[in-house]
Amino acid sequence: MIHLFNGFQNPFGGSERETLDLYRLLSADQQVCLWATSSRVSDELMRQFPIRRVSLTKREVPDGGTYVFLGAHWRNKIWPYLIRRPRRLIYVFNTFHPKIIGLTTGMPRLLGWPGAELVLISEFQKRMLQVEGVVHPSPIDIGRFSPRPARPDGPFTVGRLSRDTADKHHADDVALYEALLADGVAVRIQGGMPLKDRLAPHPQLELLPQGQFAAEQFLPTLDVFYYRTGSHVETFGRVVFEAMACGLPVVCHAHGGYADYISHGENGFLFESTQQAARILAELKADPALRADMGHKARQTVERLFSPQALQQRLDFYRR
Repeated sequence: MIHLFNGFQNPFGGSERETLDLYRLLSADQQVCLWATSSRVSDELMRQFPIRRVSLTKREVPDGGTYVFLGAHWRNKIWPYLIRRPRRLIYVFNTFHPKIIGLTTGMPRLLGWPGAELVLISEFQKRMLQVEGVVHPSPIDIGRFSPRPARPDGPFTVGRLSRDTADKHHADDVALYEALLADGVAVRIQGGMPLKDRLAPHPQLELLPQGQFAAEQFLPTLDVFYYRTGSHVETFGRVVFEAMACGLPVVCHAHGGYADYISHGENGFLFESTQQAARILAELKADPALRADMGHKARQTVERLFSPQALQQRLDFYRR
């Protein structure tokens, strides 16, 4: 039995989506249970998936096997001391926070659990943390995302998708969006509520709340996917790969886990400064053939990264 643990607080959160994709893949041939470690679990996720709350009083507890914690940990809880010892203990890290590393690698003697096996979600994260562990890109069902057909009409559209948190947005992007709008470019941002008071209304500007459209519905409305974050640094950046799966050219800041999979000018574009980003976007606006070529190569990249063979190799790690 494989038990997957997550807080399941945000239906649009990266660790929640990673946990549910791993559940989908593993449950095809394994017994898998989903466990919520937070008391603030999302009602929406509870309705959609067979998520159970850990409860000693109701005897709703994991009963041994492989315990996999994704974006969650068991510290400061009583129940780990009162349930069956796991055969294996796996931590999937999606953060840079050194405190979490300390919490999960140090094991109280009274607990008696096996040593933690670490799974990191990018080589970038592994380099930043300087820890040992296997690297598994966050699983994504690329079958949900289809390369979009060319849009013969409508304005050239640049956009992005994220959660509605301020740290997902870079302060310098406001000026970039204003310049794009002034140049006749449409800007469409889902997860853009933190920008409502910083960008003046414009007929070609759309700021949508997180989750208004599923990623596979929203992303094909764009011509180019643009991505840069603020204080939040992406250890992987699932949404970048979802955009690539839609056959979109991606223009992303060079500091993030996704950058290990983007070769500048070959299957996407990386930039360091706002000026570089503006030049790349202007070039893509002027050259539909370049957009098509970059989008095609982006799709090929994710097809290799998430091929059935590659996914099975990563799943075998959990099946052991």
